[in-house]
Amino acid sequence: MIGFYNYTVILTYIGAASAILGMFNAMEGRASYAMLFLMVAGLCDMFDGTVAKTRKRNVQEKRFGIQIDSLADLICFGVLPGIVGYSLIQGKEGNPVYYVVLVAYVLCALIRLAYFNVCEEERQQKTTESRKYYEGLPVTTVALILPLVYSFRSYMNGCFTQVYFACLGIIAFLFVLRFKLVKLKMRGMLGLLVIGIIEFIWFMVEFNV
Repeated sequence: MIGFYNYTVILTYIGAASAILGMFNAMEGRASYAMLFLMVAGLCDMFDGTVAKTRKRNVQEKRFGIQIDSLADLICFGVLPGIVGYSLIQGKEGNPVYYVVLVAYVLCALIRLAYFNVCEEERQQKTTESRKYYEGLPVTTVALILPLVYSFRSYMNGCFTQVYFACLGIIAFLFVLRFKLVKLKMRGMLGLLVIGIIEFIWFMVEFNV
């Protein structure tokens, strides 16, 4: 079979599968479950790179890792949030601005990930050091941002759809805006994990899922 199936890519595959399940739920009107799957995908992505570094990989495996990670990120953090957004306006009188935002969001995620792939391959040819900075907002941050916004849905007096799409528009802009963001080390990742767990529990309690 083509492709690689060792343990270094398993988390990436699980994350992508979670996103696909999230899309199914969103299309069936269960956006809260879709958000839970988004958080699961974010958890997988948080540690897939760390797991991959535990095994000595050849050049082809490393390149495959970069490509599959970005393709999975597009599904998880680009397409899934877009599908959730579409589910919020499906069956309603569509505002053209909503569709523009959805297209722009997914497109900006795609552009960012493709640009990152090019830069990362060039960087790895020059150095073996770990990346210290990101340019622009990493797409994976939506796994924390959007579920948190969604968890306050019942407190927004019917304006959640507008808030959600405003968030998508701002995030899309930040995906492609050129600014430096420090890459978190293990300590910072564990801090985010704790935040994510608290958010997950709050989400479960709020929506009784």
